[in-house]
Amino acid sequence: MSLLANQELFSALADPTRRSIIELLANNGQMSATEIFDNFDLTNPAVSQHLRVLREAELVQMEKSAQKHLYRLNAKTMHSLEDWIKQTTQHWDERFEQLDGVLEAEKRKTQKKGR
Repeated sequence: MSLLANQELFSALADPTRRSIIELLANNGQMSATEIFDNFDLTNPAVSQHLRVLREAELVQMEKSAQKHLYRLNAKTMHSLEDWIKQTTQHWDERFEQLDGVLEAEKRKTQKKGR
């Protein structure tokens, strides 16, 4: 995942309404725009704007079917996000393990000096 893609992705996820839309789609699968609108106390244009941001960040995909706009999560982007989170978590776990080792060594040095 590129730095630019990360910025757009996390910017899209920063908004609580957009995160709610993501959760809604995760729990319900594909939904029409109308079904999504019905879950929010916002105007349809406001929800449409949120959906546009999510589409541009490639978090959701939209398909036109007759007069309906159907939305679903973009599995590829969600998997990429999950991979990035796993890599970042692993990196920081390793760093904290190193820090634990340094702190333990310092603790032993301090205890030896105190004897």
